Amino acid sequence: MESASPTARALLALEVLQDSPGVSAQRLARKLEITDRAVRRYVRLLRDAGIPIESTTGRYGGYRLGRGNRLPPLMLSSAEALGLVMAVLEGRRGATDADDPAGSAIGKIVRLLPTSIAESVAALRGVTTAQTGLATPAPDPETTAILVRAAEAGRRVRITYRLRHERPMEIDPWAVAVWRGRWYLLCWSHTKAARRVLRVDRVTSAVVLDEEFAPPDDLDPIATILEHLSMGWRYDVEVVIDAPMEQVTGWLSRGLGRLEATDAGCTRLVGTTDEPYWYARHLTAIQAPYRIVSPTELREAACNLGRLLTRAGSSG
Repeated sequence: MESASPTARALLALEVLQDSPGVSAQRLARKLEITDRAVRRYVRLLRDAGIPIESTTGRYGGYRLGRGNRLPPLMLSSAEALGLVMAVLEGRRGATDADDPAGSAIGKIVRLLPTSIAESVAALRGVTTAQTGLATPAPDPETTAILVRAAEAGRRVRITYRLRHERPMEIDPWAVAVWRGRWYLLCWSHTKAARRVLRVDRVTSAVVLDEEFAPPDDLDPIATILEHLSMGWRYDVEVVIDAPMEQVTGWLSRGLGRLEATDAGCTRLVGTTDEPYWYARHLTAIQAPYRIVSPTELREAACNLGRLLTRAGSSG
């Protein structure tokens, strides 16, 4: 601390007062590596700057932040600032909108942060979010910021990904997005030579490499996540719809599966589900004839639902 400027020491004194209300003058002096007399000088500097600092009575005396009309300077670590923005993004879409109160508040925070941290926070604000709000494992803020900034810069990243065991991967990070409170990384894995949707909370390390890349021009992060989440369930679904794909796209959620155009001008829906009745209910949004190819459980659920709707329509 010997080379620290008076301003740096004053700000450090403020940080100690924020973290330790009622801190004694002796403890504050030890923290700043200065004399008790110098502590009084720095407290006076803070008061002259309009920061309300009250003296506490007692044998040794001390200081605490008082109640005043002016807020003290914002002092956040990198992890705190990034974590705050991520928490707001997970719970409120308006965090990306400067006209929204939450978005406006984050904008003020960004203007007060050091440039290196502010750039990472600004990058996180650009993350695509949708239907947030469920309690899910939180990813590491600094790792998340590295991935977001690498995606913006179009730079390859070497990550360590944890499933049952940790494994290294080299990826092109196309985008980071939040769906229902969970953070996802959309990428091309050079290790697997395939497109991947990874959970950011399972990324334990990330190192940006020199290689550059360009993401797909038609990338839709949320739609890609929904398509990914629609696969891997118990029953394999295939439905043939007598309508072109551009019409079917407006009727069905991407969470039901992948749409494929056929040569006959029809559309095939391919997905998976654990809940045939739930799936059958969503198929009723189709405004054209369709045929359930598989599974048998989905056909049975559709028949049961059809009988229920027929009874409802015929009851007077």
